[in-house]
Amino acid sequence: MLMSTLDASVRPAITRGPITGSHKVYQDSVPFRRVELTNGEHLDLYDTSGPYTDEDAEIDLHRGLPKLREPWRVSGNTQLGNAKAGVVTEEMRFIAKREGVDPEFVRAEVAAGRAVIPANHRHPESEPMIIGKNFLVKINANMGNSAVTSSVEEEVEKMVWATRWGADTIMDLSTGKRIHETREWLLRNSPVPVGTVPMYQALEKVNGDPAELSWDIYRETIIEQCEQGVDYMTVHAGVLLRYVPLTANRVTGIVSRGGSIMAAWCLAHHKESFLYTHFRELCEILREYDVTFSLGDGLRPGSIADANDRAQFAELETLGELTHIAREHDVQVMIEGPGHVPMHKIAENVRLEEELCGEAPFYTLGPLATDIAPAYDHITSAIGAAQIGWLGTAMLCYVTPKEHLGLPNRDDVKAGVITYKIAAHSADIAKGHPRAQEWDDALSTARFEFRWTDQFNLALDPDTARAYHDETLPAEPAKTAHFCSMCGPKFCSMKITQDVREYAKANNLETVEAIEAGMREKSEEFAERGSEVYLPVVSAD
Repeated sequence: MLMSTLDASVRPAITRGPITGSHKVYQDSVPFRRVELTNGEHLDLYDTSGPYTDEDAEIDLHRGLPKLREPWRVSGNTQLGNAKAGVVTEEMRFIAKREGVDPEFVRAEVAAGRAVIPANHRHPESEPMIIGKNFLVKINANMGNSAVTSSVEEEVEKMVWATRWGADTIMDLSTGKRIHETREWLLRNSPVPVGTVPMYQALEKVNGDPAELSWDIYRETIIEQCEQGVDYMTVHAGVLLRYVPLTANRVTGIVSRGGSIMAAWCLAHHKESFLYTHFRELCEILREYDVTFSLGDGLRPGSIADANDRAQFAELETLGELTHIAREHDVQVMIEGPGHVPMHKIAENVRLEEELCGEAPFYTLGPLATDIAPAYDHITSAIGAAQIGWLGTAMLCYVTPKEHLGLPNRDDVKAGVITYKIAAHSADIAKGHPRAQEWDDALSTARFEFRWTDQFNLALDPDTARAYHDETLPAEPAKTAHFCSMCGPKFCSMKITQDVREYAKANNLETVEAIEAGMREKSEEFAERGSEVYLPVVSAD
C-alpha cells in the first residue's frame, strides 16, 4: 500500500491549475487536450497531464492514480514478445489512437526493435506511450533529490507540473536519502513511464564507495525497483575495463555518474564490469516485469572537444552487442546518446547508433552544441536536440537552465520542458509527421486574423504568452485589436496586407500590375494612417 511508505509530514496534495484555454477530452478512452477556438473550430493535441479533470486544482497524492492498465495483461509476455508473435496488445491500440496510426504499424515497429513501449506490469497507472523514430519525438524530464538539497514533496511536485507541461517520461535520479520513498511517490502518481539509474541507489547501499559494489547488491536493487514499477532503467553495461584508458586525454574525462562509478569499480578490482558479465541475467530479470533497457552512455562526451572520440564510439559498439542479446530475451532496448556535440558532428552519432544498434530508439541528452553558456544550456542543448531529433532520435532528455550549476526547481523544470517541446515539435515538422504542422497552421491563422485569445490558447505556454502581451496592452479591447505593441496601430504588416487584399477583392484586381495601380490610387489614404506601403513584386516562379 502507498500509505505505508509515506511520511505523514509530507503535504498530501499538490495544487495544479488547468492549462488555460483548453480542456481534456477522451476519444476511445485515450486523452487529448482540446483547444476550443473562437471561430467555432477546435484542435486536439497530444496530452500527458494524466487522468485529471479541469476542476482538479488539488491532486491527492495519497490516493494515487487509477490503475488504467491493470485489467489489460492477458499473458506473461513482454510487449516485444507479443509483437514478434503478431499480437496487438491493448497498449498498442491505445498508442495507435494517440499517434494517429494503425495498430498494426505500432506492432511492426516494436517487433523490429525500432520502437519501445516502456510499461512495467507493476506500473499500471501509466498511460501507454511509444518511443521510436517513426512516431512523435518524445521528451524526458529528470527529477530526483540529491544529498545536498530537495525533498520528496518537491520532486513529486516537479513531476506533476512536468507532465502538465508535456513531459512524455520522467526519470527519478535521486542520489540522497529516502530514494525508495521518493520513487514510490512518483510511480503511484505518474501518468507517464518512470525511468531510473539503479546504480545510484546501489551506491547508497555501500555508503558511496564504488569499490564496495557487487553484482549481488546491484541485482537486489534492480529487483526492488522492478517490483515498485519502474518502466525503464539506465544500465551502464558498455563501460568496459579496456575503454577507461581511452578517456585519459579528454578535456572533461568521464562525466556520466553511472559511467564513472563503473569505471572506478573496474579499476579498483582490475576486473570486467559486473553489468557486462551478468548482462544475460539482467535480461531475465527485466523480462519478467517487461522493463525496458535504456543502455547508458557512460563514456559520453562532456565537452564538444571530446565529441565523437574513440571512447564514446567504442562503448557504442558494445551497446550494439548488448542490444541483440536483450532482444533475444524479448527485452526492449533503447540507446542513450550524448552529451556535448557540435552541430557538424551530430549526424554521425545518429548514423552510427542505427548501424551498430540495429535501429534501436536513440535517446539523447541534447546534445549541447556549444559549451560557453552556463545558465542557458537549455538553449545550447535545444539547438542540438532539434537537429538530432530531425535526423532520427526518438526521445530527447531535457536540459534545464541549472545544468552544470545546481539542482533544478519547479520553474527550471518548466523552462526545460517547454524548451524541449519546441525542439521535439520542430523535429516532427522536419520529419514530416502527418499531423505536426496542423498546430502551427492553426496558430498562424489565428495570428493573421488577430484572434488573440486563440493565439494565446494555442501556445505551448498560454499563460506566459498572454502575460507578455498584456504587459503593454492589458485592456480587454486589445484582445481584438488589429495590432500589438511592437508595430502599433499604424505599422502592422498583417493589417496592411489585409487592407491590400480587401482593396484588391473590392476592385476585382487580379494581377500584380492592377493591384499596384490600385494601391497608387489608395496611397493618400494609407499616408493618412502614417504608413508607407511597399507592395512586393513577386516573380512568376
